[in-house]
Amino acid sequence: MDATPTPAAPEPSDPDPQGVGPWNLPLTVCPTPDMAVPATHENPATPPLPARENGTLATPVRPADQPGRTGRVRRLGTPLGILAAVTGAFAYVGTVDPNEPGHYPVCPLLKLTGVYCPGCGGLRSAHAFITGDLGAALQANAIATVGYFLFAAVWVIWLVRAWRGKPLRIALSPAWWWGLGAVLLVFTVVRNLPFGSALAP
Repeated sequence: MDATPTPAAPEPSDPDPQGVGPWNLPLTVCPTPDMAVPATHENPATPPLPARENGTLATPVRPADQPGRTGRVRRLGTPLGILAAVTGAFAYVGTVDPNEPGHYPVCPLLKLTGVYCPGCGGLRSAHAFITGDLGAALQANAIATVGYFLFAAVWVIWLVRAWRGKPLRIALSPAWWWGLGAVLLVFTVVRNLPFGSALAP
């Protein structure tokens, strides 16, 4: 007869273990991208990080069609600077009368040949234009007087396009340049002829 004692049967495990341990922690689920909490006033959405390029964070670039205030001021600087320079020149001519000799140099072509060039009378035209005498301005130099109005129109277009962030492009075909040259040539010839004395300064 075997006198070895029979081993005791193992005790059943406690179905509801007590104490502290991982068995008492609540069951959690790791969140996935599709389980993200929607943005609310209490939980604002975090902006996405810029994409990585060559292992570094890419720097966001401001779109060209949304210029900042600094860029707009910089673009307006050139047309406003041109306007300031032209205004200063006109103010000087309006103050120092070119009809009085000794204030401005004489046209070299007129001094050497006695022939009026297309620019002769331009200073007197500018002086009359500034003082409000449009008839005297046209009589001194009609081409220059028309040029004042043309400059004003182009400058306004330039300013508007600079405000909108667009460059000023004036593309004239060769025919326009030839036509402008022909007008200046005819104007120069006529103002030096007896019947064109009305165009002479």
